[in-house]
Amino acid sequence: MADCIFCKIASKEIPSKVVYEDDCMMAFHDIEPQAPTHVVVIPKEHIASLDEISKEHKNLLGHILLCIKDIAKALDLKEGYRIVSNCGALGGQTVGHIHFHLLGGRQLQWPPG
Repeated sequence: MADCIFCKIASKEIPSKVVYEDDCMMAFHDIEPQAPTHVVVIPKEHIASLDEISKEHKNLLGHILLCIKDIAKALDLKEGYRIVSNCGALGGQTVGHIHFHLLGGRQLQWPPG
């Protein structure tokens, strides 16, 4: 999508501090971190939200989750971390491109909000 900020980051139109990238996804530091470690993980394919996924996305999403585990290890989050994916306005989704927040580096609270 031409106006999607995450699509622009994925295509390098907007610079980011990349943590990991491959052919189908990328991870980069959040510009407004909510924890000492806060990385945003996106597929390069534009998918609006979790509500838009289909069976055809299962390999992509599995790949993303396996990579998140490796990213967390590389960022030394051995004490633990949280993965968050907001869906829809009431779920707190502010960018219409499926993404996952990898948060860690401090004790995270529950409930989250």
